[in-house]
Amino acid sequence: MRNLLEFLAKYNHWFVFILLEVISFVLLFQYNSYQGSVWFSSANVVAGKFYEWDAAVEQFFSLTQVNRELTQRNAWLEHEVAVMQDKIGELTGDTTWLERQQMEMLEAYKVIPAKVISNSLDKPDNFITIDKGSTDGVRKDMGVASGNGVVGIVYLVSSHYSVVIPVLNSQSHISCKIQKRGYFGYLHWTGGAVDEAYLEDIPRHAHFYLGDEVVTSGYSSLFPAGIRVGKVLHVYNSADGLSYRLKVKLSTDFANLRDVNVIDNSQMEERLEIMRAAQDSIKTKDN
Repeated sequence: MRNLLEFLAKYNHWFVFILLEVISFVLLFQYNSYQGSVWFSSANVVAGKFYEWDAAVEQFFSLTQVNRELTQRNAWLEHEVAVMQDKIGELTGDTTWLERQQMEMLEAYKVIPAKVISNSLDKPDNFITIDKGSTDGVRKDMGVASGNGVVGIVYLVSSHYSVVIPVLNSQSHISCKIQKRGYFGYLHWTGGAVDEAYLEDIPRHAHFYLGDEVVTSGYSSLFPAGIRVGKVLHVYNSADGLSYRLKVKLSTDFANLRDVNVIDNSQMEERLEIMRAAQDSIKTKDN
């Protein structure tokens, strides 16, 4: 203890100097907008690199589980495609119809592969950070999906990183429909379980069953139609009693999310802009 006190007394001027330097830097960055923005940008780059290294280590040790899931998913998809191809061939006599339709759908948008480097699950408004940014073609409001289903929507973009608002965020509202039924609503997460959300505003005259698949509706430029969302678990009445509220078991495992795809659906966005322009023109004429 005596040696420690002697050490502090001997070098006290250095400790005072360091303390004053820290205080001056805090004041500089906090009360000067330019310096603050430079610090914020630099800190984001450094934090992004650390997150990326951490995510790389986690991904390395989880490769076995990821490969197992991908193998199961690919086997299921191959079976579904084979069954569908056989049915279409029996009905139309055209065994190449499904392949042509898939190629036409893929031409409408491109996919930007990305890796999750930061992901929160325990907040009312969770966020995901991915390792792709504007230099890779990512833009604000693009849809994000994984091999198992919908993930979220791009919210902020920097040169090399992007922040995504996932389904597990109270501000997320994604247009979805019940597959093969046609009834649509919007997906909303209210907190709690990270594998469940609610499909709101399903009309009272809708007919469906527990276990029915929920997919994206395609009624926005964010996602093409038919991307998996989950399955219907339970049916409730809405607060006003005018519609149904469906509890959905999400197909995306957010706790083990590693690889995602950012969807660049530019052609769909162009079509929607034309439709909006036409609607605005009709409204103008009516007025």
